[in-house]
Amino acid sequence: MIEDAELLRRWRDGDRRAGNELFQRHFEAVRRFFVNKVDDEVEELVQRTFMACVEGQDRFEGRSEFRSYLLGIARHMVWKHWEARRRNRSEPIEELSIHELGAGPSTLLGRRDEERRLLEGLRRIPLESQVILELYYWESMTGGQMAVVLGMPENTVRTGIRRAKAALGVEMRRLERFAGVPESTDTDLETWAAGLRVELQKA
Repeated sequence: MIEDAELLRRWRDGDRRAGNELFQRHFEAVRRFFVNKVDDEVEELVQRTFMACVEGQDRFEGRSEFRSYLLGIARHMVWKHWEARRRNRSEPIEELSIHELGAGPSTLLGRRDEERRLLEGLRRIPLESQVILELYYWESMTGGQMAVVLGMPENTVRTGIRRAKAALGVEMRRLERFAGVPESTDTDLETWAAGLRVELQKA
């Protein structure tokens, strides 16, 4: 199988078949990245991400995994999306939640109430934390891979995972108290996140 870096090189040289192959390999991961972070424009943002990649707006020299590089571009697209839409907020985008930025209810529907609460909980923690946990739960990324996406040292990523899990735990307990259901555990969250990954592939 031709490596991603070689497909990208060929695409940049005008080989559309190479571009189509690269798109097919990574479309689901890029779409999954956007689908719980923006209310609309998901397909457009997916297209912009791949175009930024092929146009070389962010250079890929094969020093990192291609998927991580591509999702790093997608992260930048999400930040630009919300920078253009936020209302009278001065805090950095990464410190605000999708809910605080004015997003409407998620269009994603988990099969079970627990999955729907998890989706809502993710949208109520800071955006950077949401990104970290979705990369962790849905993309099964290592600390090193996530460091490329986030543009930060791996040690900082590992600290961020702990903080993000704690923030999500607070939100989940609040949502569970409101629903009158038992508190979830870390194992529960792992199981529900795995179920949601399957649902996201169908969304």
